[in-house]
Formats: sequence, structure tokens, C-alpha cells
Amino acid sequence: MKTFADRVAVVTGAGSGLGRALALRFARERMHLVLADVDEAGLAATGALLEAAGARWIARRTDVSDGAQVEALARAAQDAFGALHVVCNNAGVAPLGTVWENTENDWRWTLGVNLWGVIHGVRVFTPLMLAHGDEAHIVNTASVAGLISPPGMGIYNVSKHAVVALTETLHHDLAARGARVRCSVLCPAFFPSGIADSQRARPAELASAAPASPEDAAREAGFRKAVESGRLTAADVADAAFEAIREERFYVLTHPRILPAVERRMQDILTGGTPRSPV
Repeated sequence: MKTFADRVAVVTGAGSGLGRALALRFARERMHLVLADVDEAGLAATGALLEAAGARWIARRTDVSDGAQVEALARAAQDAFGALHVVCNNAGVAPLGTVWENTENDWRWTLGVNLWGVIHGVRVFTPLMLAHGDEAHIVNTASVAGLISPPGMGIYNVSKHAVVALTETLHHDLAARGARVRCSVLCPAFFPSGIADSQRARPAELASAAPASPEDAAREAGFRKAVESGRLTAADVADAAFEAIREERFYVLTHPRILPAVERRMQDILTGGTPRSPV
């Protein structure tokens, strides 16, 4: 895509972190914004920043794990602005733990948001973009955890590997169709965002009954420290995503220092070796 002014961007997870940064980055290009999140206070705060920037925007509380709610979001976006040009399937959560200790609710919650949220976004918005026939772009937020498999993050790793595979297949399907819609998969490492506080948005019906162990507490503390001490900001990652849209670049890896771990995993696969820890 080369033209952004007066075009429309949909951003899920827009109530904080990277979603908010993406919305503000698009506003700088004079795009119109459609914001979605389960956090209504966060949506209002993002909207206030967009208002101050002079952007046109709407916001809808949306649980992206619910396909009907994503469909309602798309209808609201079309009613407000017509054609849609950029969709960022960005909402995400990150419970930790060993894979045999994670509860069924841990799996249902994480896959519902991280994977089904992207599935619904692709399923609902891609046909709308194809129908209007204009240039358009989909950005699916994965993670470097979609390219490597750190210990203690099994559910998150599974969800993000699936998002990478989904987006790669989406690229091939669009290319086979000769579509003007492009896509990118965004794979950042740690940076300050709201991901360490994602438990605050966890539905009561998917709460985990498992008591937290000292190991769990230490893992959570380490994860929070890694997130908060990231050298890149959410705005930096949003800038990288925007440039990928403009350059029609598929893989967006924002943290070069993680690339050797990705390379080691590829080597282990190609040589049939035992997986080496990426940390």
C-alpha cells in the first residue's frame, strides 16, 4: 500500500500497548480508525488520544474469540466508513506455565483470543477487502514465540506458531487468487506493552482453578521484568508494522538479537537434532 490518507484501519486489542500504538501510528497518516477491545476504559483512553490528534474513529467493545462479535465489528466499521483497507488482528493474552500443568481453561482462553481472534479477523475481513477490489493489507500479530518455543510458555507458543502458519497460508491463498490484498505477520520479542497484565481481562467462566506455585510466581515475575525492560517501545513496533504495510513486506521481525535463536531452531529441524533451548 502506498496511499493511507482517508483510508480505514481496524485494530483489535486497541485499548493498550501495541494496539494503541498502531492506532496512533495510522492516525499520523490521516487514516480513520476502528478500535476494538474488551477493555472499554482502555478504548476510551485510546479514543481520547485519537481525538486530540484530530482523527476520525469509532470504538466497539469486542471479544475477538466470539465470531459473532467480530462480524458485528465489521458491520459497524462499514456503516461508519465504508471500505476497509488495513486490518490488524492484534489482541493477545499470555498465561504462563508448563504444558502439563496448564488447565483446560488456560488453553481455551488463550487459543480463543490469540488464535481464534485472528481466524475470525481473517474470515470476516478478508472477503470484505476482496469485494471492494482496492489495495488492502492484513497484519496478524504473532511473536518470536511463533518461530521459537521458549519453556514455560507452551500455550502462547502454540497459539503464535499457529498464527504464523495461518498468515503464511493466507499469503499463498491471496497470491493464488491474484488479489490486491497483502498480509504480514508481526513477530516482536519483548517490549513494554499490556501483555503482562492480560489476566485482568480474563473471563470469569474461563478462570483457572489451579493454585499458583512458587515456580509460577517466579515465572510471572521474570516475564513481567522482560516485558517492561524491552529496549523497543510499542511505538517502535508499530512503526515497523506500518513500514511493512507500505513496503508490502511479509515477515516483520523487530528484534534482530533473537534471530540466532530462530536460526538454531531451523538448523535443529534440518539436521534432525534435539531442540536447543532458545533462552
